[in-house]
Amino acid sequence: MRPSQVQIDFGTPPGTPPRTSSEFEEIPYPVTHPSYFKTVHSYKHEESLPLHHMNEDTSTRRRVARGPGSSGGFMSGDEHESEMHYDDDGKDVYSKPSPARSRVSSGRVHRPPPPPPTSISEFISQNLEHLPPVIYTLLSCWTRFHKIGHANTVVWDEAHFGKFGSHYLKREFYFDVHPPLGKMLVGLAGLLSGYNGNFEFKSGVVYDESVPYVAMRVMMATFGVALVPLGWYTAVELGMSSWSCHLVALMVLCDVAWLAISRFILLDSMLLFFTFTTVFLLTKFHNQQYQSFSFDWWMWLAFTGISIGCVTSVKWIGLFVTAVVGLYTIEDLWEKFGDLRMTNRDQIRHWAARVLCLIILPILVYMLSFKLHFMILNHSGPGDSTMSSLFQAHLEIAFGSRVTLKGMGWGGGLLHSHVQTYPVGSGQQQVTCYHYKDDNNHWTILPTWEAPEYNPNGELQFLQDGDVIRLQHVPTTRHLHSHTVAAPVTKLNNEVSGYGNSTVVDDIKQGPREHVTKIHSLTTRLRFKHQALGCYLYAANAVLPQWGFKQLEVSCTKEDNPDDMHTYWNVESHWNDRLPLGDAKFYKSPFLRDFWHLNVAMMTSNNALIPDPDKEDILASAPTDWPWMRLGLRMCGWGDNQTKYYLLGTPVIWWGGTVSLIVFVIVLGIYLFRHQRKYIDMTLQQWNHFLYVGKIAGYGWFLHYVPFFIMGRVTYVHHYLPTLYFSVLMFAHLLDHFIFSARWKDSTKRVAFGICAFLIVGNFWWFRGMAWGIDGPINDHWGLLWRKTWNIYNA
Repeated sequence: MRPSQVQIDFGTPPGTPPRTSSEFEEIPYPVTHPSYFKTVHSYKHEESLPLHHMNEDTSTRRRVARGPGSSGGFMSGDEHESEMHYDDDGKDVYSKPSPARSRVSSGRVHRPPPPPPTSISEFISQNLEHLPPVIYTLLSCWTRFHKIGHANTVVWDEAHFGKFGSHYLKREFYFDVHPPLGKMLVGLAGLLSGYNGNFEFKSGVVYDESVPYVAMRVMMATFGVALVPLGWYTAVELGMSSWSCHLVALMVLCDVAWLAISRFILLDSMLLFFTFTTVFLLTKFHNQQYQSFSFDWWMWLAFTGISIGCVTSVKWIGLFVTAVVGLYTIEDLWEKFGDLRMTNRDQIRHWAARVLCLIILPILVYMLSFKLHFMILNHSGPGDSTMSSLFQAHLEIAFGSRVTLKGMGWGGGLLHSHVQTYPVGSGQQQVTCYHYKDDNNHWTILPTWEAPEYNPNGELQFLQDGDVIRLQHVPTTRHLHSHTVAAPVTKLNNEVSGYGNSTVVDDIKQGPREHVTKIHSLTTRLRFKHQALGCYLYAANAVLPQWGFKQLEVSCTKEDNPDDMHTYWNVESHWNDRLPLGDAKFYKSPFLRDFWHLNVAMMTSNNALIPDPDKEDILASAPTDWPWMRLGLRMCGWGDNQTKYYLLGTPVIWWGGTVSLIVFVIVLGIYLFRHQRKYIDMTLQQWNHFLYVGKIAGYGWFLHYVPFFIMGRVTYVHHYLPTLYFSVLMFAHLLDHFIFSARWKDSTKRVAFGICAFLIVGNFWWFRGMAWGIDGPINDHWGLLWRKTWNIYNA
């Protein structure tokens, strides 16, 4: 024993006055006062007792934090102190309530802002944390813009989305199954690039010199560039270690599928951008929960709502990330509802804030995009027949109200016929419902034997309620006809066809819903009843097979249901030199009705995008193909002299993300099982953080992936790209949990990070040609076929 460490007290030296108890610091002992926990835990700063103050009864106990399973919401523990309590044997845990705390226990650790810098060097040192995302953003610019104009042909869906720029520059109204925000941004890119709007964007066609396709691609790729810093800062806000933040940024930077989809004139880069921003803003709001109703709290909550409105205004797939925010909000409000310390006034304020910022504000943003859409596109164009005839009356150069029946339809379809015949049923000429205007939509109203003749003075006989008429198809001279033959799709209805000539006719009795003396174009809704059969002309959402050109079936329903909107039609336009032009100011179309009408038409058309059993779609893939990268997508022609792009992800990232989702479920089950056995694996704060990030990633992946199993529409691999983001977050989260935030040596962490970064970057470099373009015969590029199901090489 070293003498310098031994101290023996022999009492007070002679001549020294005895010291009183007031000269000593008083320390409360937990075993001597029954109200100790109530008193000590009310202190703002709590201190642990040193071991030499413990007596025999307490010296064998240790202080541990409450472990897994003690709470389970997104906000679990966000309003409570990490409770410390005594445990006799390291397994059985007892806890006591504690007062509210002012910091969240999940997400990014809150730190007070640094003092204002007094020098440039101090400013730089305070902002060094932003240097890595700046570097990654510059690298993202290089990967997204490198060789972006190498292919001078219309690639993949540029044939579809590139036309948006043409329509917006010409201000022509058109129809598409997607909301208008993304299309407006494509149009804005065309405007800023100097595009004149005259290119047709046919698939595989070489761009004209007048088309600034490179500039338009760069503007779309800018949204892809922004994904990398968003991924970095989202990882920061989720409370991941710096190692994991680097890995998230690297995975977003190096995924070949995200890279490829960002380099063309498509909507997907915008969809990904607003998906990333929604998740980022949600995590920013979560980290402001410790100061409810502050300026920052309101700001990030409102920004989250605006981002929700934007992502749903680009594509309806944005509703999936909206569901993630909704699930977070429900759990958050449920936790607050169970907090008995919160006043009723604060409860109401929290609910009102969520309704205002996360429901009303996104709806307003969504509706604003449609309002701008209607204001900008005020000329007639392809597909405007999807809108109501009343709406079309306000489009410039749409049509004049001159006589001869042109087209009728409710819900956007025009009564249509063509020379092709039904291969089933009667074999007579097909009658369908078609959205686009052409000469095959023209019909003529002919008098019948029961109709009054024109009067001797030459005055016109106006069509009235109850008149019996014939409808003759102008191009083929066939008459609108029905008989007792079953319709090809809606078997319970009668077939409607084109039949007869000037001597063989079929009479139809017409009548509007409301009793009127005259039939007016645009504003009068009519139902057409077959005079002999008593059935009504009907057009719902039944789609004909390929022999019917995928147009909507027109049939004659036997059910007399005045509330069935599919039996209503209106005269869209007509010509007659003896009638004056109609005055458009008498035909007003309210915005809300147009907004609802277009959304219903979009939903109907989107549901009609079903796989065609008559032909094989080599581009389509099933949801089960995506997580394990069973099949990619050829984005263009595959000839030897063509630049080839293959939409497929980086295997290490996709497979690692999929495996991490499975591992998380297993690990979560093990933790919960161990908790039931009274084992403590982590502190309360660690458990809350593990659950919080796991739920953001897990729920996000589930809500973006599973709905595709329910949809009946055709699906492609690019539908998985928003889902991939959440598997990337889960991959980084588990690496952070088991390696970078665990009790490993720094050298071990550096080695683990180096291996992960090398695999990600090396895998990207190996497959980079699929996004940057592959020239020459594809079979000359070896090493790309990692799975036999990939159709990269030519057989």
